[in-house]
Amino acid sequence: MYLTAPEQQALRGVFALLAEDDRDEREIRERLGRALLDLLHADQFASFVWDAASGSFGSRVALHMDPANLDSYARWHQHHDPITFVLQSRRRATRVTEVMPQRELMRTPFFNDFLARDGLHWGMNLHAFEGNRALGDLRIWRRKGRGDFGDHEKALLDLIEPAFIGALQRAQRVAATASPSPSGAQDAAWALLSAREQEVARCVREGLTDKEIARRMAVSVPTVRTYLRRIFDKLGIERRSALAGRTMPTAR
Repeated sequence: MYLTAPEQQALRGVFALLAEDDRDEREIRERLGRALLDLLHADQFASFVWDAASGSFGSRVALHMDPANLDSYARWHQHHDPITFVLQSRRRATRVTEVMPQRELMRTPFFNDFLARDGLHWGMNLHAFEGNRALGDLRIWRRKGRGDFGDHEKALLDLIEPAFIGALQRAQRVAATASPSPSGAQDAAWALLSAREQEVARCVREGLTDKEIARRMAVSVPTVRTYLRRIFDKLGIERRSALAGRTMPTAR
């Protein structure tokens, strides 16, 4: 496989990143995503972790995508996704056009109501597993004018896969040995929220709607939803129900 000088340099940076031992899983996926946008001449990146127990993709990391559009993916589109589960079953780097012709994809609501809103046109996925356990995925996209990914880009991603899996496995082992008690972990996560975000979270816990929260806090409904997106990102959750079910420290 021939590599250009810029590709060799970029790959050295990727492998150095994946060899580091002081990164958590989310940081690994985000930093790798930034490197892959450059290496693969791509425009957008997203990464999730499949949770078989809940039947959904969570732990979202995304670059150059609208958070509101990604929220719609969490709520609806992931459950009506015609390509991702097929790509996941391949267990190696795969172009979207290998599992569905582009013209056929472009006729689906998934493309028109989700992908096209952020300009995602040509895609390639890699889903990393340890046995049957999903570790995390890499979803790389290009805008229409860039053209589809080729065998060369697939080969580059396949080269990276073993180091990506190893980095996630190490991060999980470190997290398992360093994890505080469940109540301590929740307190630490709660401390990441601002005072206003904590107030919104408590309102959700009480079962208030966005309009009711806005009225109580004297803010607009869009402002409440902005707070909610920040809370979800900081706590690593995707749904309002997950926030409502969390144990929260009492207000002081």
